[in-house]
Amino acid sequence: MYLLLPLTPLLASVVFFRSKYVVQYRLTLKKMVVHLQALSEGPVHHYLQDVVGRKTSIPAEIRGDCTQCGNCCLDKRCVFLEKTADEKYLCGIYHSPLRRFSNCGSFPLSAHDIERYDCPGYTVVQEVPIYWVPRVAAAE
Repeated sequence: MYLLLPLTPLLASVVFFRSKYVVQYRLTLKKMVVHLQALSEGPVHHYLQDVVGRKTSIPAEIRGDCTQCGNCCLDKRCVFLEKTADEKYLCGIYHSPLRRFSNCGSFPLSAHDIERYDCPGYTVVQEVPIYWVPRVAAAE
């Protein structure tokens, strides 16, 4: 992947129909290096095992909403992440049909996802078993 690095801003511009990646070539290139380093820390393994393979157990329910903190975007190191006002972040390729094939479209898949990125917006609802206890009829 590092051999193709000089071509990635051009590829990103073509694939996602955004000229900004070529116009800001040097910045995009720097961000791409950081992005690749962040990917090497585990998200690729998680994607291949948990998202594509669906090998982990899926919790009963995950509640919450995205707070746009950027933590799940490789800890704010994703090349496509764009900072907005008030420490909020937006995905620069959110509306791309290709995004659904990425790890991003599956977040959060499990409690591990939420913990890994210290996500403030989602929580896992633990299943609590409910036992039915029959009523004993009162003696007449």
